Amino acid sequence: MLDTTTSLEDVLYPPIEAHEQGRLKVTELHTIAWERSGNPDGIPVIVIHGGPGGGGQPSYRQYFDPAAFDIIQFDQRGCGQSTPHAELEDNNTQALVGDIEQLREHLGVEKWHVFGGSWGSTLSLIYAQHHPQRAISLVLRGIFMCRKSELRWFYQDGASHIFPDAFEPYRDHIPTAEQDDLIKAYYARLTSENAEVRRAAAKEWTRWEMATSRLFPDPEYLEKAEDLDFAVAFARIECHYFINAIFVEEAHILKQVASIQHIPTVIVQGRYDVVCPPRTAWELHKALPHSRLVMVSDAGHSMGEVSIARELVTATNALR
Repeated sequence: MLDTTTSLEDVLYPPIEAHEQGRLKVTELHTIAWERSGNPDGIPVIVIHGGPGGGGQPSYRQYFDPAAFDIIQFDQRGCGQSTPHAELEDNNTQALVGDIEQLREHLGVEKWHVFGGSWGSTLSLIYAQHHPQRAISLVLRGIFMCRKSELRWFYQDGASHIFPDAFEPYRDHIPTAEQDDLIKAYYARLTSENAEVRRAAAKEWTRWEMATSRLFPDPEYLEKAEDLDFAVAFARIECHYFINAIFVEEAHILKQVASIQHIPTVIVQGRYDVVCPPRTAWELHKALPHSRLVMVSDAGHSMGEVSIARELVTATNALR
């Protein structure tokens, strides 16, 4: 039964401020922004945000006991406070994995817990596969492995059957002649030399994702598409990664899963997640027999849904 009496504030820790912020130059072109909050001497945890292109958020700090954890966030290349804004050059999965390692070394952290949702789960898994000795555990939400079937489901034909009203303006922003490959069509517009063309496409792309991210659509979530600075980075970088199949071979994560069999893993998945459907979480869980899968019966995709948030806080509390 849906819990309508508990609020998000009831299950999260109170808001806190970052006690340290910085910028790390990872290449001649890219500089990433990072922050630390919570206990400087606490258990280190790296929070890997979604998108690609979503950026870190102050609210992410609230999923951890601030007395127990050294909470580290960073904005991936091109988004949030990282520069250059919405930059696609030299922006790929392997580069982001390298940035995480550079940040770990820069901050003097030997090992850390890894926490990520949606695209953050993708990058968390690939990071752990590249550096299994650095990941103490994985807490993952809304599993996404960026296979062709997953991209087709959400951006072409699948989720459109559940949210036809939200899908229509996303689809119809593209001329009929190009609608057989919407990712390709959006990529052409999101990389256009015309700023207005980029912004218009970014708004529709972002609005589609925001409209489908919760079991009950939230008008405040939809407003993210109106923030065109956010939307342009979010949509451009997402589309860039997806048209390039996140720069790895098909089913890469499952093919490399043996390297992380030893890492304790918790998977929190909304039963009615339309953006990243439960089948992907189930397949990852089956490939990681030691993992614990929590299928949340009254939630969609967003970590801002009360039931998802409750399970994530339960998982991070257990790390203490």
